[in-house]
Amino acid sequence: MTRRPASPPPTPAADEPQGVTLVISWAVQRGREEEFEELTHEIADRAREFCGHDGVTWLRPHGSQGVYHSVLRFTDEDRLMEWVQLPERQDWLRRVHEIAHEVSTSPPQTTGTETWFSLPEQPVKAPPKWKATLMTMLGAYPVSLLINWLLSPHLGSWPLPLRALAFPVVAAPLLTFLIMPRLSRLFRNWLYPDTRR
Repeated sequence: MTRRPASPPPTPAADEPQGVTLVISWAVQRGREEEFEELTHEIADRAREFCGHDGVTWLRPHGSQGVYHSVLRFTDEDRLMEWVQLPERQDWLRRVHEIAHEVSTSPPQTTGTETWFSLPEQPVKAPPKWKATLMTMLGAYPVSLLINWLLSPHLGSWPLPLRALAFPVVAAPLLTFLIMPRLSRLFRNWLYPDTRR
């Protein structure tokens, strides 16, 4: 009897909600940076209570440029749009616009690895790329070990393209939603030394 190859692992449905990010850049009036940062803490506290909110990262200006960047993360675009149009957020925007204005606003993007390294509710500089690389290796190694231990022995009869597909199908969700956010918090003081208290 001819042995039929096993079915490939299921992939997410096309209409399944995906995490999205929205990046907004703010030019702040010189000398009013502290006031602006206080307002970022205020809106971050409110956002934590909003359904579908997955965190926000604030990046401080580099050099002499007074431009802050906020990276908003939501479970899906509908929740993001609800938050953007929320009357309470509109009131916050009116106060912010007294001391800052939006330089640019990106269209919502599907969540990717750029949001693995985040420190919600606090303005920070992004960690150096070499640190991000080491953290990614640290997160990817146990996933690779797990796949090779549990899955690889059962995939020997699969064609090479399907065997290769097993790693990203399993690794990407684990890294994005489970491993990297926890590693980012665990190694917070190393990734963001300026935030130590």
